[in-house]
Amino acid sequence: MDRTPAAATADAFLDQALLEEAAKKSGLLWVRADGEAHSRALWHAWHDGAVVVVGGGGEQPLHGLAAGGGAEVTVRSKDKGGRLTGWSARVSELAPNTEAWLGAVEELKGKRLNAPDTDAIAERWARECRVLRLEPVGALVERPGAMPDGSHAAAPMPTPATTRRPIPAGLPKLLFKRR
Repeated sequence: MDRTPAAATADAFLDQALLEEAAKKSGLLWVRADGEAHSRALWHAWHDGAVVVVGGGGEQPLHGLAAGGGAEVTVRSKDKGGRLTGWSARVSELAPNTEAWLGAVEELKGKRLNAPDTDAIAERWARECRVLRLEPVGALVERPGAMPDGSHAAAPMPTPATTRRPIPAGLPKLLFKRR
């Protein structure tokens, strides 16, 4: 079935609206840098047509994300928490104290929870952190009605943490003895 140019334009407009609204409402998104095996959850803000993130220097890690590189971004639904949309992004780093950086930092400051230095956070970010812009490129890779069939399940990242072990057999007897 051939689509008319008007239908393609309407689809592109709706995809852009979905991407923007999903990114604005979601508190987290999943980002996998080109060449990386795992996606990472990042808090972010939407600013000037792109997602902006801050990391390094005591903030969230931005492993593999570098200026000039690419990334795959997955945005979850705010109400259900499930996968809503996915898209490819071009990564660029904003130079500290430029107009673009200041605008991005203003948006990010409002999203940063429990900052240890809310009054001087911009100065610390300029000194110690990187502010990256993830600009959407191309059409949406995933959207409602066009999701891949696979589960997208991934093995957990390696960690020294363990799960709970069964309680010792004698513990309930000790606990209920005191009643």
